[in-house]
Amino acid sequence: MILGLLLGSIPSGLWIGRALGADLQAAGSKNIGATNAFRVLGPKWGAIVFVLDAAKGFIAAISPLITASPEVIAASGIGLSAALVPSALAAGLAAILGHMFSPWAGFKGGRGVATSLGVFFGIATAPTAIAFGIWILLFAFSRRVSIGSIGAAMLYPFLLFWRAPEGPYRLTIVIVGSAVALLVLVRHIPNIRRLLRGAEPPLFGRGAKGSGR
Repeated sequence: MILGLLLGSIPSGLWIGRALGADLQAAGSKNIGATNAFRVLGPKWGAIVFVLDAAKGFIAAISPLITASPEVIAASGIGLSAALVPSALAAGLAAILGHMFSPWAGFKGGRGVATSLGVFFGIATAPTAIAFGIWILLFAFSRRVSIGSIGAAMLYPFLLFWRAPEGPYRLTIVIVGSAVALLVLVRHIPNIRRLLRGAEPPLFGRGAKGSGR
């Protein structure tokens, strides 16, 4: 859990921005997540921040394998064995909270979408992959990251109920995943308000600008 918190709190966007001479907390939407990195630093660096934020969530989720016995590791196969699910959820949740409230960024952070994606891709791969596909489709049609994130978060509890891994902790995965989806939605309340006002800018194309998410 401590490792997850440490990994999650790494403010990838903030540090990369500073290395490039830009402060994401003072530019664009003032958010240190991948979307603002895209706006302020450009598509390449935005994509890199997204991958890094997702990777730290994934690494946190599979970190229990580091201390697991050879028997448990062998039982895990492609996915995590049931014995590792509680510790994976704890480490993953710590990573998500660390990302959202990073002490390295004044206890501010991103919306948690990329890090949550990484965490649950490691724990519940199938429903998470479907949710990511929904995110891509909504973003492609709307050109707004927030619409993709909000739509995927709203559907994620249903996807978990449908395709969460079977086992003794299936219900726990559904409950924790649903709680994280709700937290992501809460973090998007400013975006929801802008969407209702018609003031949420697209990430690219006509109407795009350096503010929003």
